[in-house]
Amino acid sequence: MSPKKPNSAVRHIAKIQLVSNYRITARIPGIGYICSKYNRVLIHGGRANDLPGVGYSLIRGVYDFSPVIFKKHRRSIYGTSRPDNYTNFIRRSLRTN
Repeated sequence: MSPKKPNSAVRHIAKIQLVSNYRITARIPGIGYICSKYNRVLIHGGRANDLPGVGYSLIRGVYDFSPVIFKKHRRSIYGTSRPDNYTNFIRRSLRTN
């Protein structure tokens, strides 16, 4: 789907049927995803400002929807776990020797 003026890009969306038989369109955040027909996904409210008619977003890394790999910042939105040796890196950077 393409956004409203003045933005231009290709935004990925998914058409979803809820358990209560509502049909909605939701935005897929992040780069690259593995999600196919009949997969279970978790959504949250909050519309995409430049996509008319899209009022929900998918949450990555929950149920059958793949997380974003190699994500370092804002990991909770994209379902990525903490990288290895992350606490050691923080301790080294805060050292006052």
